Amino acid sequence: MQPLTDAEYRALQDFVFLEAKYADESRYDAWEALLTDDMQYHVPAGDGDDPSELAPSIINDNRSRLATRLRQLRTGTRHSQSPPSVMRRLISNLTAARVAADEYEVEANFAVFEYQMQSVSQVIVWPGQVRYRIRRTADGLRICAKTVLLIHRTGPLPTLSFLI
Repeated sequence: MQPLTDAEYRALQDFVFLEAKYADESRYDAWEALLTDDMQYHVPAGDGDDPSELAPSIINDNRSRLATRLRQLRTGTRHSQSPPSVMRRLISNLTAARVAADEYEVEANFAVFEYQMQSVSQVIVWPGQVRYRIRRTADGLRICAKTVLLIHRTGPLPTLSFLI
């Protein structure tokens, strides 16, 4: 891994904050524009973070499956998100490293506060760590992999029906 310049670190930090803003605001077109065509989106269910098809996962989407998930959310008729949850993310302890000439690994701690209005009118907190693989492309920074490690992923979880 190679050290980053201050400008690279700030650009990666701003990019992660922008991705979180788009997800919080259900701006699915803008969020999807931040992804590469080979993007992998993984939320493991067990202790490890193995993205293989055999590992237990809450979400394990390739780019095609993620596009389907986004189409469902865009309809506004996904019952688990009708009306849509109000969300805000806090991101902290961001670290970043260059792992290839045009790719970076970024990790951060997060907490998503979700106000579920659909049936129970309660606030659910989703804390964990997020790991990104971010690629510099001709169009700017893009996410080629995102792994979300929920701290309570080995226990019972409420319905997870949004972009974590």
